[in-house]
Amino acid sequence: MGLLPFPYRAARCVTMAGMTSLTDSFIEIAGAEGVLLNEPMSAHTTFRVGGPADWFIMPRSVGELRSVLELCDAEGVRPYVMGRGSNLLVADEGLRGAVVQIAQNMAGVEAFPDGTVKAQAGVSNAKVAAVAYRASLAGYEFAAGIPGTVGGAAIMNAGAYDGEFRDVAVEVTCLSPSYEVVKVPAEEADWSYRHSAMGDNGMIVLDATLKLHPGDPEEIQARMDDLAHRRSSKQPLDVPSAGSTFKRPPGHFAGKLIQDAGMQGHAVGGAMVSTKHAGFVVNANNATAADVLQVIRDVQAEVQSQFGVTLTPEVRMWGFDL
Repeated sequence: MGLLPFPYRAARCVTMAGMTSLTDSFIEIAGAEGVLLNEPMSAHTTFRVGGPADWFIMPRSVGELRSVLELCDAEGVRPYVMGRGSNLLVADEGLRGAVVQIAQNMAGVEAFPDGTVKAQAGVSNAKVAAVAYRASLAGYEFAAGIPGTVGGAAIMNAGAYDGEFRDVAVEVTCLSPSYEVVKVPAEEADWSYRHSAMGDNGMIVLDATLKLHPGDPEEIQARMDDLAHRRSSKQPLDVPSAGSTFKRPPGHFAGKLIQDAGMQGHAVGGAMVSTKHAGFVVNANNATAADVLQVIRDVQAEVQSQFGVTLTPEVRMWGFDL
C-alpha cells in the first residue's frame, strides 16, 4: 500500500549541482545501493505505470529514514513515503522529489510463544501470515492475500473477508512529523474503514505489535487456501492493478454501482474497468497513468450521474494536478 506524502516545507528549485550534492548526501546516509536516480516508478507500483522520481531511496533503519527526511526538510525537497506500491498511482511525468521506500530493507517479523507478533513496517502482509502459520498462530489469515505492507495496513486499517488490521493490532510505532518515535496504542489509533489517526496526523509507521491466538496449522492453512481461491476466482489478479479502486460508499458496494451504471469493461487507452470485477480498474494493455486516471474519472462521473453516489478512490495519487 502507498503511504501519504510526509509533511514538508515549500520546495525550492534544485540546480544540477545541488542535485549532485544532495545525491552524495543521500548516499552517505543510505549507501550507494540504497539511492537510485531518475528511477521509473512503474517498476515500483503494482499498476506498473508511473514516470521517474528524482531520487528513489531505500533506508535500512529508522535512523537512516529519519536522516533522509531531515535532509529533505532542510533542503526543501519533497519526500514521498511508500511501501510496496500496491495502492499507488503515479503520474506519467513522474515525481519531483525523493521517494522514500519502506519495504524489503525494513521487513523483519518475529512471532513469540505468547501469541505476540512484532512486524516492521516494510514486511508484506503475506509474510506476516506465513510466519504466524509456522508459529501455529491464527488471526492474520484474512490479510494473507492483501498486497502491500504492514505499514500500509496500519495506516489504512486494511481488511478483507470479515477481518481488519484493528482486530489484531496492539500497538503501532510511528515517526511523527517532528521526527520523534512515538507509540500509538490501539485504543488511540482511531481505526475505521480505510482510516487511522496515524494517517490523519501525517505519521509514518515503523513497526506494529500484533496479538494472535493459538491455532491448528492445518486449519490455518486451509483458511488461507480458501481465501486465496475466493480471491482468484473473483478478482483480476492476472493483470496489473492497485486492488479495489474505490472505497465502499455507505450503503452500497462500489463494484455493484459501477456494473449497474454500465461501466464494466469501459476502457481508455490501455486501462479499463475489469470485466471480472467491476470494482477494479486494471492496466489491461500497456496503460499510462493518464489512461487509468481517466477511467477513474469516467466511472465517478457516470455513477454520480445515474445514482447520485460519490465514489472516492482508495488509490493514492501522486504527481497529478488534481
